Amino acid sequence: MKGPNSIRLRLGYEFVYTFPQPVPMILMVTVHYSRASDMIVPDHLTSEPVVNVTTFRDGFGNLCSRFLAPAGRIRIMSSAIVKDNGLPDVVFPYALQCTVQDLPEDVLIFLRGSRYCETDLLSPVAWQLFGHSQRGWPLVQAICDSVHNHITFDYQKARATRTAWEAYNERSGVCRDFAHLAIAFCRCMNIPARYCTGYLGDTGTLPPYGVPDFAAWMEVYLGGVWYIFDPRNNVPRIGRVLIARGRDAADVAIATTFGPNTLESFRIWTEEVEERNSFGSALISGMNG
Repeated sequence: MKGPNSIRLRLGYEFVYTFPQPVPMILMVTVHYSRASDMIVPDHLTSEPVVNVTTFRDGFGNLCSRFLAPAGRIRIMSSAIVKDNGLPDVVFPYALQCTVQDLPEDVLIFLRGSRYCETDLLSPVAWQLFGHSQRGWPLVQAICDSVHNHITFDYQKARATRTAWEAYNERSGVCRDFAHLAIAFCRCMNIPARYCTGYLGDTGTLPPYGVPDFAAWMEVYLGGVWYIFDPRNNVPRIGRVLIARGRDAADVAIATTFGPNTLESFRIWTEEVEERNSFGSALISGMNG
């Protein structure tokens, strides 16, 4: 049933690659199965020229698409419509921190260091900054506040190899760098945290808007529940649509190519649309970027 705040979002992507030879590819661009019941128009992957796509789920349950890209130019795209409750991210300031010995076994992996989240290097910094903070939700919020104020968002300085330790020292980056540093700090303070990527438009926000792109945030385990935190924006947001979860960005790479290639262009869009009118056309009521 549609709630009073329910909205519809049109979302999708378009990638254009050029390959000098046939190259295997794995894409992780399908909306997460947890939103399956919200899909009004499914986000089927299509391509020009057509390729044979097979799918599988990785160790975190994310859906991956696998195919052999032919030599030459290929256009890969998808467009979908998803319903959303239109509510901002949940805020529960009284959520408690679980003791490590009481954590479920499948959560423990999100306490460990990973490719982009060097808990060994950042642990002394974390305890110096947050050792006296109130445990639970207030501690996670203190971490998000610190990261949000410490890093300057700069799309021109995006770097795929930047780690949490480097982001802390360089003090610049994009949403993935905010997420990696906050995740590392949480893990250092014995709070499980996992990396998320997906769509996040500008619904409910004021201009100026940024360049449309996939977004990164984190989920933190408190009181037996995974809660969303977004150190980049550091405010509850509306219309967040998950694609994949993992330990860090290495687990949820949007595109993995196994050979030489050139990415000519890419477009991402997330726009709010109204119900269809009597003539059957969808009315756009807002868009990002």
